[in-house]
Amino acid sequence: MSGNPFTGGEGDWLVVMNAGKQYALWRPYLDVPKGWQVVHSCPDRDAALDYVERHFTAMTETPAA
Repeated sequence: MSGNPFTGGEGDWLVVMNAGKQYALWRPYLDVPKGWQVVHSCPDRDAALDYVERHFTAMTETPAA
């Protein structure tokens, strides 16, 4: 395989998450980095992004009163 596997939208995708509940898109033929786990498998990149949008909760700081 040549080129960057994350730039093309074709093919299967994984959604991975770490202990800090951060999400990333990953390719199934690459080893998942240590500390990350697969939480969803998708047939295309758009479906993976939809999953992240539905499940991601932004961590925001509450301003001091």
